[in-house]
Amino acid sequence: MKRPDGQPMDFYDSHCHLDPLRYSGDLEDVLTRARAAGVSRLTVIGTRAADSEAAANLCEKETGLVSAAGIHPNDVAEIEPNEWDRVTRLIVSGRVAAVGETGLDWFRDTAGRDVQRDFFDRHIRLAQKLGLPLVIHCRESIRDVLDTLSGACRHGPLTGVLHSFTGTVEEAAEAVELGFYLGFAGMVTFRSADALRQVATTVPADRLLIETDSPFLSPEPLRGRRNEPAHVIHTARCLAIARGESLEHLAATTTANACRLFLRQEC
Repeated sequence: MKRPDGQPMDFYDSHCHLDPLRYSGDLEDVLTRARAAGVSRLTVIGTRAADSEAAANLCEKETGLVSAAGIHPNDVAEIEPNEWDRVTRLIVSGRVAAVGETGLDWFRDTAGRDVQRDFFDRHIRLAQKLGLPLVIHCRESIRDVLDTLSGACRHGPLTGVLHSFTGTVEEAAEAVELGFYLGFAGMVTFRSADALRQVATTVPADRLLIETDSPFLSPEPLRGRRNEPAHVIHTARCLAIARGESLEHLAATTTANACRLFLRQEC
């Protein structure tokens, strides 16, 4: 996809899961399609020790990819005895760009609230200690997530992204005030998502990210199919229309934001 001046647009999928279990046999094709669509940069997210390690290995072999390591809140009650130590070693090693996916999920009951809070706090403390951004999952828990982050920010600098954001205008503003970015995924393209699109119009341009959450949350017009990073352009186009911006501007802005957050540089 090209800009009016003939130069290619540059998209950054700020949240995708590319482990072999989800893309068995065609991961190379998935990456090829992403690059052909102009999605030249990805942040590959870990949810357990094994896929965090796999993500780090993949990103060391592929240009334009960085990874995050963590334990998803839905999984914290069933991890192996040494799993948190493995994730911590990986993060401390300097091989990853962010901490997570972490957070709180009050929608599912696969892990109790106390253990979710414990692991969320562990991820936060590690991110603060190392100066890394957090990748945060919040499902029906945004009030508790924001309160936890607010408390943590009193003890030191902290930033990151509330991925696949579905909160209100007020909650978005509060997250931005705390120093966080907001990632919008395929849900913002759904026909029933007028309210979410309205929220997206209020997010400051320098705090907006786009993502696929691949292989989940396929955008319109691809609902029902396995998602992949190339599809982030549909989310970008939807957001550009809602915000009254050109696709070129939104692509450039969200790419710059993701580079600043995950790479700590301009690109």
